[in-house]
Amino acid sequence: MFSNDFEALNISPFNSFLMGGFECADHQNAFGKRVDLYKTSGHERYLEEDYDKLNELGIKTIREGIRWSMVEKKPYEYDWTEVERIIKASQSKDIQVVWDVCHFGFPDDLTPLHPLFAGRFSHLCREFVLKYRSLVPNGPLIITPINEVSFISWLGGDVRGTSPYCIGQGWEVKYNLMKAYIEGIEKMKEVDSLVRILITEPLVSIVSNDPNNPEAVLISEQKHFEQFQVHDILSGAMCPELRGKPEYLDIIGVNYYYNNQWINETHEFLPWAEEPPHALFRPLHSLIETVFIRYGRPIIIAETSHPGEDRAKWIRAIKKECVSILRSELPLLGCCYYPLIDRPDWDDLVDWHHSGIYDIFDTTTLERVPDTDSIDAIKKFKIQMDEIMFDVKN
Repeated sequence: MFSNDFEALNISPFNSFLMGGFECADHQNAFGKRVDLYKTSGHERYLEEDYDKLNELGIKTIREGIRWSMVEKKPYEYDWTEVERIIKASQSKDIQVVWDVCHFGFPDDLTPLHPLFAGRFSHLCREFVLKYRSLVPNGPLIITPINEVSFISWLGGDVRGTSPYCIGQGWEVKYNLMKAYIEGIEKMKEVDSLVRILITEPLVSIVSNDPNNPEAVLISEQKHFEQFQVHDILSGAMCPELRGKPEYLDIIGVNYYYNNQWINETHEFLPWAEEPPHALFRPLHSLIETVFIRYGRPIIIAETSHPGEDRAKWIRAIKKECVSILRSELPLLGCCYYPLIDRPDWDDLVDWHHSGIYDIFDTTTLERVPDTDSIDAIKKFKIQMDEIMFDVKN
């Protein structure tokens, strides 16, 4: 379907291969409570200091979100105060921001099933690009219109985990989110044709525990390949009435965590650290190769992390996979550790995940406490990636 017209690694639009992300989810949780993890994690309070920590680690590219629910309190009226602060701080600290326009949250008066949802969202996208370019006229601008459409469609459309709190309407939610997504791209490109689009979707593997049963294998494969519906709609291969185009599938971001592989029949997660590996577990290299064969587009690991004591072990495992991917000459442009700073659970805000490379133990001061093993693993990750990227360029 696609030509392999990606740019060479040495002209990647990203300022660093190793990237980081700050939690910016602002949705309504399973109990109807609005969360704001940008604020709860203390990133609002420690913005400049957090960027200083990135510079100390040599991370020059990050993911941030504008928090739609906070920007648009009234229809078509935008408060860009905090967004401008992020823009100015990142510019002064020489940090490149990759922006999420919608990271799970919508304004109080909207859901994806509302007839005005796509129009409101596309107008927001246009206004954000205009605001950004008024402050930063030149240079790359990379945007994720809506983060993890597949996940939020399931969470809000099938299991009542967030707005619109439905069961059995996952496809309808996904369809309407993709309508907004594509209209948002159209509006952004009207005012800046050079805007780059980073699609960020979960990368999963769903398998059958009964490989000798053709029906079970077929059902699990069908579930597995549903993860690509968003990509196919965006490219125009599916639901062409939504006006998707191949060029909209620009840079593919895969969000990959320790629990992204499971058995279809039992929903049992496949263990990632077993030696030898579980017979049904697929290495990340294999999963990314499948994505590249399917679409022929450059790829980044847009989110990855592990909670608790296995954080550093997970970082080392991902580093090993990145080395393998790069040496096979697949166009992997970056890897984003997400989140860099500790965060609480959406539905239980007193339960902190300890998945960042900086922990938060005091929820009053929100002081950042370095996890030394994780930071050491990140530093070694960066050194090895720099060496490989130097070899690729030369």
